[in-house]
Amino acid sequence: MEKTIALIPGDGIGPDVVAEAVNVLDAVAKKYGHKWTYKNVIAGGAAIDKWGKPLPQDQLDICLNSDATLLGAVGGPKWDNVAPEIRPEKALLGLRGGMKVFANLRPAVMWKQLKDACPLKDEIVGEGLDILVVRELTGGIYFGERGTSADGKTAWDTEKYTWAEIERIVRMGFEFAKNRKKHLTVVDKANILNSSRLWRAVAEKVHEEYKDITLDFLYIDNAAMQMVRAPRQFDVIATSNMFGDILTDEASQVTGSIGMLASASLGDGTGPGLYEPIHGSAPDIAGKDIANPLATILSAAMLLRYSFKLETEAKAIEDAVNAVLDAGWRTGDIAGSHMAEVKAAGKLVGTKKMGELVLEYLK
Repeated sequence: MEKTIALIPGDGIGPDVVAEAVNVLDAVAKKYGHKWTYKNVIAGGAAIDKWGKPLPQDQLDICLNSDATLLGAVGGPKWDNVAPEIRPEKALLGLRGGMKVFANLRPAVMWKQLKDACPLKDEIVGEGLDILVVRELTGGIYFGERGTSADGKTAWDTEKYTWAEIERIVRMGFEFAKNRKKHLTVVDKANILNSSRLWRAVAEKVHEEYKDITLDFLYIDNAAMQMVRAPRQFDVIATSNMFGDILTDEASQVTGSIGMLASASLGDGTGPGLYEPIHGSAPDIAGKDIANPLATILSAAMLLRYSFKLETEAKAIEDAVNAVLDAGWRTGDIAGSHMAEVKAAGKLVGTKKMGELVLEYLK
């Protein structure tokens, strides 16, 4: 198989972690007889520094003309004071909208080797957590009409959804639930918001096609509470852009390992997908060989699975990561309270060494 992958190293630790993911992708290509051609894309703060805008059209075009895009991270305090319309985060909105990737898949998995990093009691998490959040990505309040009054004393942002926008997310949630525990939870605020009542109407209609799937609804405030009170009740969650933004960050902390969590942003299958770790750019540790590259490496596995339909290759990467953790290797962020003993055992490693270890277990 020959494919083109657009690479957006971005800002902060982005270049550090993307480099390790590329090494893993190259190893997979060599092992399984594939060929990847990489095209570099500048976006986020790096693009602001170079061109004065976070995502020039020609850079977006590179992504659109590739088979998949792998993103590191964008942003940082360096650009905190630029005009709102050219903040680095605008590159993310531009990529999502431009690539028409309307669904963000965020698996919140508690790796068994990192259970001690989970802030919740053992009786709450049991043998582990495996939650999949399907977040709507190109609609809702983040893309709605907004404005600020001339005197600066009034501002507004509009939450707006169409039936079609909701249906494609809910349907995707049902499809994933079908191959998991057959349980879909739609998170909304239907007691207050008209848009949320539409989410419920759509979900109930689509549910008629998935009678073997259990469907339930939770208000966002209750869902946030339940995520820490009883997270094992969740299987697949489908929700709006803003609510998904909130819940996925909460879920990442519940699993105790934000440096381990990957994500995929997908469209209707006719265009490339966008893959990225959910952690930030962490500019304070950029270039110091400290960052955990595993979330980006796992994002590369998702890229192989969803964009290239290479399940065996994706599983090989995930198995290699699992083996590395089984062997006790840790970067600082996942060593947690065991930092001293991990260091004493000589198992505390940096970005490059962790990437090399994955390669060793992959071969």
